[in-house]
Amino acid sequence: MTATTTPHRIGVNDVLRLVLELFAFVTLGVWGFVSFVFPLNIVIGLGAPILAILLWALFRSPRAVFSVDVYGKSLVELLVVAATTLAWLDLSQPVVGIVYALVAVVSGVIAGRKELAR
Repeated sequence: MTATTTPHRIGVNDVLRLVLELFAFVTLGVWGFVSFVFPLNIVIGLGAPILAILLWALFRSPRAVFSVDVYGKSLVELLVVAATTLAWLDLSQPVVGIVYALVAVVSGVIAGRKELAR
């Protein structure tokens, strides 16, 4: 017996969300290395993206370790987006931070509505 499942189609928003996610991880790493003095820059430069990746993998990814509802997933996503936006603001690049936040929130709302419709 084989289970029949419909394949998940990858859309433009899915690709955008992947790019935003990777951008967040890279941003947190750059922020940690640039904003702090040695040896704290090594700890935060490696720790901030590792923490974000760990939170994402545990709660937000499609194959998350812990199963939470859409609101819990949204909370984790908002924490990562807020941290990334604040990192850009701390790096004196408010335009990049605000544009990133707007694109990430709109993309998240679209994905959340799609997830709630299932």
